[in-house]
Amino acid sequence: MDNNVSSTPYDDVFRTLLTDCTHLIIPVINEVFGEHYSGDEPIGREQNEHFFTKPDGSQEERISDSCLRILQKRYHIECQSRPDQTMVVRMFAYDVQIALAEHQLEDQVLTVDFPESAVLYLRHNSRTPDELLIRIVTRGGEVSYGIPVIKVQTYPLEEIFKKRLLFLLPFYIFRYEKQFAEMKQNQEKRDLLNRDYIQIQTWLTELEEAGTLDSYTKAAIIAMIRKVVEHIARKYPTVQEGVNAVMGGKVLDYEAKRIKQSGIEEGRLEGRKEGRKEGRLEGREEGQISALALSVKNLMENLSMTADDAMKAMGISESLWPKLKTML
Repeated sequence: MDNNVSSTPYDDVFRTLLTDCTHLIIPVINEVFGEHYSGDEPIGREQNEHFFTKPDGSQEERISDSCLRILQKRYHIECQSRPDQTMVVRMFAYDVQIALAEHQLEDQVLTVDFPESAVLYLRHNSRTPDELLIRIVTRGGEVSYGIPVIKVQTYPLEEIFKKRLLFLLPFYIFRYEKQFAEMKQNQEKRDLLNRDYIQIQTWLTELEEAGTLDSYTKAAIIAMIRKVVEHIARKYPTVQEGVNAVMGGKVLDYEAKRIKQSGIEEGRLEGRKEGRKEGRLEGREEGQISALALSVKNLMENLSMTADDAMKAMGISESLWPKLKTML
C-alpha cells in the first residue's frame, strides 16, 4: 500500500481549497442558503475539531470539513463521497458541538445557536433526498430543521460558471465516473470528456484575463482538479492522461502555493516604486507565458493537436501565438 495515498482524498481537496481559496465558497453558500453575499465580506474560520464522549467514558476527536462565519452567521458544510444513512446523525452531532462552542448561559438558561448546515454529495442516486431532516422531540414541544443536500453531479458546466460555483470544479469529473470503463477503449468518449476540460481551461483563462479570477486561485483550482482525477481515475490512465494534458500536465502540480509564496500575486502592494512594480508585472507576464507554452506543448503531445488548435482550445489571445510558437 502506498503510504502517500490519502484515505480521504476528496475531503482533503475540499479542505485544501477551502483553506487556500476560502472566498470560492461564497457563491456556494449563496446558492444553497439563498444568501446574497457580494464576496467582499470577511470570512472567519471556526474551530472544526470536536470531542465526543463515548459510552465507555473516553473521548473521541472528530474533525468536521468546515465551519465558517460570515458576518454574524455560521455555516457548516460537509463533503461526502456517496449517500450514507448515518450522515444525518453525524451532521446533527457536529451541529450540536458547533452550537455549544458559543453557548450562552444566563440565569441557568442555556441558549444555543445552531449553524446553517449543508452536505455536499459527490455521488448520489435516485433515493438520495434533497434535504436531510432532523426532528427533535422534547417535553416543551417539537422542532425540526432541514439540512440541504448539494448534489454535485446535477450541475452542468455552464451553470457552474454562470453562478460562479468554481468551488465545485474539482468534483466535476464525478459526472463521468460511470463511463470510465467504456472510455478506456473508446477514444471518442474520451474526447467528449476532454472537450469539457478544454472548456473549463478556456473559461478559467477568460475569467483570469478579465480580472475576476487571480492566477493563484486559478492554479489552485486546476491543481485540485488534477488531484481528484488522479484518484478517481487511478485505474484508467488514458482518462487521467487526457485531462492532465488539457489542464496543464505537470506544469501546475499545485504551482498555486509557489506562486503565492514567491510574491507574484503581491506585485501591487501600496508604497512600491512604480519602476519596481512594472518590473514585477513584467516578470509575472513572462512566467505566465512560459507556463502557457508548456500547457500548449502538453496538449500537442497528448492529444495530437497542432499548435494553433491547442492555443485556440485554451483561449489564448492570438497576439501571443507567435511568441509561444518560438518556445515550443
